[in-house]
Amino acid sequence: MNLRFFLLLFFLCSALLNAQIELPSFFGDNMVLQQKGQVPIWGKDVPGTTIRINSSWGKSVTVVVDKNGFWYAKIKTKTASFNKETLEIIGSTTVKIKNILIGEVWFCSGQSNMEMPMKGLGKSKVLNAEEYLDNSTNEFIRLFNNQRTASVSPSFDVNGEWEVSNKASAHSFSAIGYIFGVKLLEQLNVPIGIIESAWGGTRIECWMPKEKLLEYEDVKFSKTLPVEQNKQKKPSFLYNAMIYPFKDFKIKGFLWYQGESNRTNPLPYKSYMKDLISSWRHQWKDNKLPFYFVQIAPFDYAIHKNAPGMGANLIREAQLKISQEISNTGMVVSTDAGDCNDIHPSKKEIVAKRLANMALTNQYKLKDLKYRSPEFRSMTVEKNKSVVLSFNFYDNDIFIENKNIKGFEVAGSDNIFYEARAMTGKNNKKIILHSQNVAKPIAVRYGFEDCFENNLMTKSGWPVSVFRTDDW
Repeated sequence: MNLRFFLLLFFLCSALLNAQIELPSFFGDNMVLQQKGQVPIWGKDVPGTTIRINSSWGKSVTVVVDKNGFWYAKIKTKTASFNKETLEIIGSTTVKIKNILIGEVWFCSGQSNMEMPMKGLGKSKVLNAEEYLDNSTNEFIRLFNNQRTASVSPSFDVNGEWEVSNKASAHSFSAIGYIFGVKLLEQLNVPIGIIESAWGGTRIECWMPKEKLLEYEDVKFSKTLPVEQNKQKKPSFLYNAMIYPFKDFKIKGFLWYQGESNRTNPLPYKSYMKDLISSWRHQWKDNKLPFYFVQIAPFDYAIHKNAPGMGANLIREAQLKISQEISNTGMVVSTDAGDCNDIHPSKKEIVAKRLANMALTNQYKLKDLKYRSPEFRSMTVEKNKSVVLSFNFYDNDIFIENKNIKGFEVAGSDNIFYEARAMTGKNNKKIILHSQNVAKPIAVRYGFEDCFENNLMTKSGWPVSVFRTDDW
């Protein structure tokens, strides 16, 4: 036996001895699998190895590892159940995944208002958090908290693990994601899995694949990963490490709360968000996946960030248009759930309940839940003086009569806006505006200021989004 052959044999034997099945960490103990579907499972092993997956619910599948060491399979899941299941994956080694539940899985992402945990964020607290945490021990809610990670290129794995809901795991988990999960469990009575993959202070470009961002001339890419974590928030880097690895891990839909960091350059935001939604749906191989998001909350940027202007409202306007133009999306308005002095408002429960109602109505067909804000439809001017605003209402909603409605302004041909007196009109479905300063109104704005807090109440409790009829 010559030396070269001996070394080759040695290395082959070593490789075989060290070979093992490698799975992304979200395929692990305590996970939740989406019910009633073909659920993808993938990993790494020695090229040419036969992989067999056996489930405790009676389904099996066999695949062969490709020449690059990757394998990909789909296994059929059953109807949601509280029974604890197992998966056995047999290849060069055997991996057994235990305590699996089959139910409903949702994916949460965005910046700090999505990342903000039940324990709060710095001095910012979550209203009613203690009540939720005192009741957080529930083996039928599972939480996957993907830690902050960045990568120059698409990653295979993420930095997290599934945990059964209890005071410790819920304490550090997204407040919106956790409360959303609680509300779904209460209404559906099936196991719920929530994946959180969020990072505060991030622009939307961080969460988009590079091939989409190449279409934008002003996006600058980095070729190296900064050592300091806070400087790793580069275009595509978070997508590569915190979105791409999940590939088409079977989920029911997305929850998204982001936009504050893009207010300094709001004009491309609508296009960015369209591309983010389409690219995520493409990655998950489902162009109809629900994408529900939160319109950024009121905050006084002029005082606290020394940033006057209407950048935040241009983000809100873009978000409103996205909800109207892209199918299977929905937006939660938060003008009654903000805090002008805290960019991380405490009323996360309001936002989470609205997201839950949207999902419960649209995906699970529950009835009698309030799930959508009225939306501005049109304006008319009567006798060159009174402005009449019409709205689209949902589920028999109406305005609650109020003679001191805030936030409306009108302008004439000089393009100067003046505060308008507003009152509810016929059948409490219209708003009528008057201003002594504008003889012939041609444009209306509602809530177009950083620190706008709504008092235009509706029967449903869902506020109207800020809007404008001009493009000045």
